Amino acid sequence: MIKEKLFYMNKFLTILILSVLTFTTAKSQSQTALKTKPVQELVYKEASGRLLKLSFYHPADFDANKKYPTMIFFFGGGWIGGSITQFEDQALYFASRGMITILADYRVKKTDNTSPFDAVKDAKSAMRYIKIHANELHIDTDKIVAAGGSAGGHLAAATTLLSGLNEEGEDVSISTKANALVLFNPVIDNGPNGYGYERIGDRYMEISPLHAIEKGAPPTIFFLGTKDKHIPVATAEAYKAKMEAIGSRCDLFLYENQEHGFFNKGKKQGDKYYIETVRQSDLFLASLGFLKGKPTI
Repeated sequence: MIKEKLFYMNKFLTILILSVLTFTTAKSQSQTALKTKPVQELVYKEASGRLLKLSFYHPADFDANKKYPTMIFFFGGGWIGGSITQFEDQALYFASRGMITILADYRVKKTDNTSPFDAVKDAKSAMRYIKIHANELHIDTDKIVAAGGSAGGHLAAATTLLSGLNEEGEDVSISTKANALVLFNPVIDNGPNGYGYERIGDRYMEISPLHAIEKGAPPTIFFLGTKDKHIPVATAEAYKAKMEAIGSRCDLFLYENQEHGFFNKGKKQGDKYYIETVRQSDLFLASLGFLKGKPTI
């Protein structure tokens, strides 16, 4: 009888302990998930029958009485596809460093049957939206960074370097220019020898950032792998040379034997290049006065 009672007591204790552990783990997982949720999602535009949204992240010590340097990210995917979450890790990091960060959705061919020109219009609409609503969004309009990878890098540069491709009906007196650019293997040459020319054709001068660099272009950091099959090293070097020729800063970082997309978290074991590119971006933004202190990555 005593042995039987001890058996059931031990069984009860085991179940109780497992229940507590399960609850604790579930609670921990829930809290972790909540950290990655944006503090708000706002519709900046309706186009092609779809609501286009911006997802916002704030610093942990966010103060509604302050204005913050802000970084908006555009995902890559050749203007064909892609995911708004591509730069979620970078957005969370820079939010932890004291910035408001934003992930921007935009139209792509696979979802919306649209062209690169439409994507540029959306990116410029997003920039215009955050400037128009800067006060209620707590954005410092003198410290806006446009960032992106591949086609998203193209859009980040396009918002700032291209004068045209504005959405009809928008107030073009509101500038879409960023104060700095952070570009991850960006598509910046759409000319006859560049990326996407077969989709863009003779209109490339309207949409190619490399061909639109003018005096006043903002400081830029440019990351590229030397084995990128879409963006040749020579193109990046030409971009840097044109920037410096007009007196603008362009920090070019080349990564030996790395291919397109090398900077994405989870792409390489140990996230070596994710960490390196985020760290260099941090140092770059700190040098401009957008961040304080040393990188925490």
